[in-house]
Amino acid sequence: MLQYHFVMIIVKSPLRLTFGGGGTDLPSYYTNFEGHLISATINKYVYVSVSRPFLPGIKLNYSQTESISTIDEVNHPIIREALHILKPTSPQIEITSFADIPAGTGLGSSGSFTTALLVALHQHYHVDLSTSGLAELACEIEIDKLQQPIGRQDQYTAAYGGLNSFHFAQDGTVKVSKLKIDWEVRKKLERNLLLFFTGYSRSANKVLAEQDMSTKSDVNNSIVKNLHRVKAMGFEAQHFLEKGDLNSFGQQMNEHWQLKKSRSHQMSNERINHLYELGLKNGALGGKLVGAGGGGFLLFYCEYPEKLITAMGKEGLRPLYFNFDELGTRSISV
Repeated sequence: MLQYHFVMIIVKSPLRLTFGGGGTDLPSYYTNFEGHLISATINKYVYVSVSRPFLPGIKLNYSQTESISTIDEVNHPIIREALHILKPTSPQIEITSFADIPAGTGLGSSGSFTTALLVALHQHYHVDLSTSGLAELACEIEIDKLQQPIGRQDQYTAAYGGLNSFHFAQDGTVKVSKLKIDWEVRKKLERNLLLFFTGYSRSANKVLAEQDMSTKSDVNNSIVKNLHRVKAMGFEAQHFLEKGDLNSFGQQMNEHWQLKKSRSHQMSNERINHLYELGLKNGALGGKLVGAGGGGFLLFYCEYPEKLITAMGKEGLRPLYFNFDELGTRSISV
């Protein structure tokens, strides 16, 4: 029988940036060719709190509110599946979530929410959960149970935190390795990476579903060849970062963006293209739209950020300042 905490459990899970190899973490690719990418978590978070209310039932507070009696009545699919996994016999629980950044902006918020929810629920019910177990359970919910056309990077990145490389084997196992980056290089990377919100949010699933279908039915192998190059660029980006060659890292982002755009007509639009070109004309060595594409944040690398910040400011865009997060999904309860 599950035991539970009477105190409120609060968990935060970091959002992420992908630096190279994005798209090779989809099963349609890695089960045939293996995948590889590098990513970093940032100090912008999704928060989930779990507590036991005085009255029986399930109370949920997210972008909507729910007050129901049984797990099967839960409308939020991730919360419903997470509760089913733990199987509380008499649900009497309140779950609340909020975030520093809105969903649908390319920073992996769904994976961060799922990992935060799972840690909060497991702590509430006194059930142990390892970091690798957390990442796998989050993937099981989103990919296996809910059949979302997404990859495995968001769940693993949020669970582990830090700057990592991820290798996705054909059998689905994932190898996680910390990037060996000098401290001064890391701080320079933080200073010279700039995020700007484009004003568009979107469903990543639509863009990823198109790539997934194209990969499976790719008659002339154009998508697969594209992803082969993207995977190679992930290894190259890792080499640049560990060597401290940030200019080459920044310049490579431009090629990465061109390859990314060519995989889907939903990846960009006229406004995003304009903002991207403006970035290149004002000091950016390279950049890309983070996440699956179609909206969200533009990420640029530039040695002298002030000129770019001024140019984007004239377009009504302000930078989102951030630092890297090293700890991944964790409890912050007092």
